[in-house]
Amino acid sequence: QVQLVESGGGLVQPGGSLRLSCAASGSIFSINVMGWYRQAPGKERELVGLISSGGSTNYADSVKGRFTISRDVAKNTVYLQMNSLKPEDTAVYYCNLQMRGMRYWGKGTLVTVSS
Repeated sequence: QVQLVESGGGLVQPGGSLRLSCAASGSIFSINVMGWYRQAPGKERELVGLISSGGSTNYADSVKGRFTISRDVAKNTVYLQMNSLKPEDTAVYYCNLQMRGMRYWGKGTLVTVSS
């Protein structure tokens, strides 16, 4: 059984930074894609960014240049470094793992950007 556990959310002022982490455990296939989605109040869940096991990345336009995804393949852990945070980045951030045609989700971690 696959489990994803996020950490690192919290309250930050506009312009600040946060780093999210997500550790995957269980039967993890070596070829996979990990990443982050987010869901703001009253809105649909949207892609933030993805990173493949080979290191290729893909970002939503709204976070390009501000957010960086990285991963430790050996630890099955993915990170999201968020800089220059804006109030509109406020959302629950969900870790996502895609492998062998399946999608797995973490429970989410809340990020609030407010002064």
